[in-house]
Amino acid sequence: MPAPPAGPGASAQAPGATITITVTDLRSAKGIVRACMTADEHSFPRCRGVAGAFGATAQAREGSVSFTFRHVRPGHYAIALLHDENNNGKADRALGMMPREGFGFSRDAKVRMGPPSFSDAALDLGGKDRELTIRMRYML
Repeated sequence: MPAPPAGPGASAQAPGATITITVTDLRSAKGIVRACMTADEHSFPRCRGVAGAFGATAQAREGSVSFTFRHVRPGHYAIALLHDENNNGKADRALGMMPREGFGFSRDAKVRMGPPSFSDAALDLGGKDRELTIRMRYML
């Protein structure tokens, strides 16, 4: 039996919006870019093992890369990015606190003596598809 046609009035396989994130200003094609989108303020900026969080990786490219998260339910989310240039799965630091690799956050949340708070990076995502741009930043 054929599937019903998609379109206005058709029910989707899973509810929610499609969120496309374009990451700009990558300085090199080394390593990978990691993206984390979570509604759990206590786990931000990490997503590993967090139920309901969206995580993805992409091969780094000088310039920009994109991520697409599908079936995102409406809610309050924050996004964290890491340009993991040596692909070791963590944010490397110099002198114990200065990031050696690129990072970025939704709402261009500022980094002071550590990552921004969830509330500084959080944005409301409704049931509509969205396209967001986040600039990668480097300190070293």
